Amino acid sequence: MGDESVRADVWLWRARFCRTRTLAARLIDEGRVRLTRGGLESRLDKPSRLVRPGDALVFAITGRLHAVRVEALGTRRGPPAEARELYSPLEAE
Repeated sequence: MGDESVRADVWLWRARFCRTRTLAARLIDEGRVRLTRGGLESRLDKPSRLVRPGDALVFAITGRLHAVRVEALGTRRGPPAEARELYSPLEAE
């Protein structure tokens, strides 16, 4: 897999949804992140679970619901403009 996937906590941190990896890991540990891959939805149970481009994530932070599709994995936690390239918002269905 190598470059095709990254830990969920790392991705949330790189995409700037969480200020630290610790906060991203806590969000996942608390069962507040859902992953949809290949039409199957599951709740992420460990920060080490891998996400891949094409996956959909749904989670709530500070009372706001986020539904996004992973577009890229990134290589670092860059500026906000770079972070926005890692995902695209999902439309309400």
